[in-house]
Amino acid sequence: MKKLNRIVFMGTPDFAVASLKAIVEAGYNLVGVITAPDRPAGRGQQLKKSEVKVYAESQQLTVLQPTNLKNVEFLAALKALKAELQVVVAFRMLPEVVWDMPVLGSINLHGSLLPNYRGAAPIHWAVINGEKETGVSTFFLKHQIDTGNIIGQASLPIGENDTTGEVYHALMHLGADLLLKTLKSIDEESYKEMPQDLSKEAKHAPKIFKEDCEINWNKSAQDIHNMVRGLNPFPTAFTSIGGKNIKINTTRIYALDLLLSPGEAKVIEKKLLVGTGTNPIEIIGLQMEGKKRSIALDFINAYQELIASSKFTSPS
Repeated sequence: MKKLNRIVFMGTPDFAVASLKAIVEAGYNLVGVITAPDRPAGRGQQLKKSEVKVYAESQQLTVLQPTNLKNVEFLAALKALKAELQVVVAFRMLPEVVWDMPVLGSINLHGSLLPNYRGAAPIHWAVINGEKETGVSTFFLKHQIDTGNIIGQASLPIGENDTTGEVYHALMHLGADLLLKTLKSIDEESYKEMPQDLSKEAKHAPKIFKEDCEINWNKSAQDIHNMVRGLNPFPTAFTSIGGKNIKINTTRIYALDLLLSPGEAKVIEKKLLVGTGTNPIEIIGLQMEGKKRSIALDFINAYQELIASSKFTSPS
């Protein structure tokens, strides 16, 4: 019989659903689920529920959707749930009055091997930076973001062509497994806290903005390839040619020697090659502004003159 009897879960996207589902199926008593308010979405701007809310309602769980985490009415409702522990997965930054409320505190599942990649986009930046390994960490929340004592970690290799989307889905399930192990250790009072080493310079994972997504063709082919897969499927790397913006979804490093200046495009054996600061890179999947996503061969057939007369531009 589990001693840990009253848990509140906080999360919003599908990444959090895997953890919520694992907790439910493990038999823990979830007394409440906190998620984002319904948002207008799509062409009709109809209200859309978060993935966490959809699953929570399917399990007849109590759902709270505060717009303000410091709202007096929300805090009263949260306190009334009498949680012993709060579990946070892919949710907003919590004020102390929220994370410090349960008797056992609040734990967070984070998509990196802390202390590296604290911040809003840990999976993106691990792939963009060409890491060979990433993982997930569980830790107790404290004042500074993502700095609490680590309870558990699990690692995941990153392949040389893996995208953020692929790593995201793998970590989603790895994280759910780690979270269950963490809850078991808390329930059995067998966990050990490991303080993060904050004295060393750690890699950070800030929120990604549009200017972070523009390809600089003066960089190496490897750096550009890492950037493209790190921004796939969202928000997507982009460039421009002849005044037209193009999203670049998939690339491959071209191994053969070929002299092309950065941004210079050339079609060889039906392959779209672009010069970089090192060897050329092959564009495989792309999306022209206002068009559907396509393969490079379709782009070659439609824009032969543009490719021959223009260069892909780099940010000024």
